Amino acid sequence: MEWVGRRCAEWRSRGARADLAVKEGLRWLEGWQPGQEGVTPVFGAGDGNLANFLWDGDRVRVVDFEESGRSDRAYELSEVVEHVSTWVDGDVDIAAAVELSPQEERRMRECRRLHALMWLFLLSHESPRNPPGTFERQVERVLTRL
Repeated sequence: MEWVGRRCAEWRSRGARADLAVKEGLRWLEGWQPGQEGVTPVFGAGDGNLANFLWDGDRVRVVDFEESGRSDRAYELSEVVEHVSTWVDGDVDIAAAVELSPQEERRMRECRRLHALMWLFLLSHESPRNPPGTFERQVERVLTRL
């Protein structure tokens, strides 16, 4: 949260839509109080990159534990769902595969906003690793989440 807040405060204009996303993101962030409702503790991978998950047709196995630690289900799922690797080549509906309580669903929506904002800043400078227009698509994802 703090990292995203600092990036909002340090934002340099990147166009009207991006500026609006940051402005609305900061407004949301300043009023968000995550609390403990919907927190189901888990040991989380902390990195939603799809390349870190191997599926053998029956089970998913995690292969990268560099960012792992104590977390919660809604946060971890939002990390995966909002990771650029999940949507850059076409949306993967991972969230539909996991049954969440109503409280976890609310928490996940809020965590998705946070992760979408995080990715806005991470993608704010085009990189050859991502297809052209990825940043603009992320701007629209942020505005949709907010």
